[in-house]
Amino acid sequence: MAIGAVLSHRNFGSFVGSGRSCHGEAARARQRSEHLSVAAVQCAYEKRIDSKLYLHHGRHQSKREFHLSDSASRVKVDPPLSMSHRLRKKIKGINTRRMIRGCCLSSAYSEGNWVQPGKLDNYGFIDGQKLASKHSTVMRTRADFKSQENEGTSEDVLIEGVEPAKPWWQKFPKRWLMVLLCFAAFLLCNMDRVNMSIAILPMSKEFNWDSATVGLIQSSFFWGYLLTQIVGGIWADKVGGKLVLGFGVVWWSIATILTPIAAKLGLPFLLVMRAFMGIGEGVAMPAMNNLLSKWIPVSERSRSLALVYSGMYLGSVTGLAFSPILIHKFGWPSVFYSFGSLGSIWFAIWLSKAHSSPKDDPNLNLEEKELILGGSVSKEPVTEIPWKKILSKAPVWALIISHFCHNWGTFILLTWMPTYYNQVLKFNLTESGLLCVLPWLTMAVFANIGGWIADTLISKGLSITTVRKIMQSIGFLGPAFFLSQLSKVKTPALAVLCMSCSQGLDAFSQSGLYSNHQDIGPRYAGVLLGLSNTAGVLAGVFGTAATGYILQKGSWDDVFKVAVVLYIIGTLVWNLFATGEKILD
Repeated sequence: MAIGAVLSHRNFGSFVGSGRSCHGEAARARQRSEHLSVAAVQCAYEKRIDSKLYLHHGRHQSKREFHLSDSASRVKVDPPLSMSHRLRKKIKGINTRRMIRGCCLSSAYSEGNWVQPGKLDNYGFIDGQKLASKHSTVMRTRADFKSQENEGTSEDVLIEGVEPAKPWWQKFPKRWLMVLLCFAAFLLCNMDRVNMSIAILPMSKEFNWDSATVGLIQSSFFWGYLLTQIVGGIWADKVGGKLVLGFGVVWWSIATILTPIAAKLGLPFLLVMRAFMGIGEGVAMPAMNNLLSKWIPVSERSRSLALVYSGMYLGSVTGLAFSPILIHKFGWPSVFYSFGSLGSIWFAIWLSKAHSSPKDDPNLNLEEKELILGGSVSKEPVTEIPWKKILSKAPVWALIISHFCHNWGTFILLTWMPTYYNQVLKFNLTESGLLCVLPWLTMAVFANIGGWIADTLISKGLSITTVRKIMQSIGFLGPAFFLSQLSKVKTPALAVLCMSCSQGLDAFSQSGLYSNHQDIGPRYAGVLLGLSNTAGVLAGVFGTAATGYILQKGSWDDVFKVAVVLYIIGTLVWNLFATGEKILD
């Protein structure tokens, strides 16, 4: 209705007043030296703009000109009494019905009384309420009234408006864009890691490697992976996760591409190249943990981490599914060349879209920044790591021990599952790769289910400590039960089912110990994950190598029994000493 009055009322002077609405002849006499605040919607030159008008009146003049200055338009209108008619004639693109639907007054007239004018603050709020769209961008233009009779008198109109709503992909929350980019990085991480699990079968035939040599090659990855866990955490906490994660992806992608060349040069070169690849992947988890501790509010922590870690599982799915196809058509080197080259695409997007913290992102809207900074921890940079204090806390050691127990079983399944399917279940190469997909696909689904369950329980008032213990107990005891059943099943289908159930319940750990680093020490999340994951990597090194030696003298039942025992130990330690409360400031 405000725009209708501005554009169609025969007497412009009867509409404007001192920050108030007025009607009739009596109100016109009071319009001198007053102020009007009107929020309106203007549509000029076929561009819709939500506008707020601020008019400061000087002395009433008999003849004035109205100048509207914008990047697209400038109009001149003669006296205010005929302004609406002239303006509508000059700006043909205005649709008054559309404008009326979107306009409002910051001050109103009620039963002949003046209502106090709305006030505009520096953030575009009127009377404490935001009139602009949720995703709008403030824009300002200026319009001048100039008197032809008295050049010294002028009236200023400030039009403050906002651009139209952006498309959905531009309104997508930046914090979840960071989560998706981390998800993609972890997808590539496991694609490049598990391709050796499939390629090792034709490679061992070509180079005549026995089981012990295969175990050595599989474990050589963890030599480098072990070196950069703590270093990567310190580096990320001090310089920011964007730089560290970007470095890691580029490094391991190059190492992946060079793997076939190293294998043909000889076993020592291959071991070194796999260790180099581990160096790059070793910084990924600490860097990601640092990034999410800055970008994600506590209320979204479990589901965001679950989504990122499900990228690892889907990376295993993708790698295990496509590796046999590529090997069959192009030979085993093609797996490393194709997977490694994908890192360059990710890195280009990462450079243009990612930021280490919300404070570094100039395009982050104010509302989301307030949500992130208000719902998460302090984001001051880390200058010194309090090692003595960290290592003196029992919950930190609960994390370290539990991570070791968890990763022993996880990495055995990650690296040896195709061999198990091939040797025990008698599946061929293609079948081994495709059937290995099922447990990891199950993990990707269950990780996100667990994340939503954990965040929901916390939002319902259950303590973080209780939620973390529940989720991690499922992540330990579920795999322990189903691995213990593998020796009893008689058919390949049931064996695959047990593997899938084991891995699916294992994924609840993402809402247990993998979320706990940010709970107990959010400022040192990268360092804490580096510490615990160092223990996890040691489990991968010893567990993967030990499995090769166990298989030379024992059976797969012995391999699974060791994993079950460690799962039970991890359950006891976690429930006795873990906490969800912050213990490190």
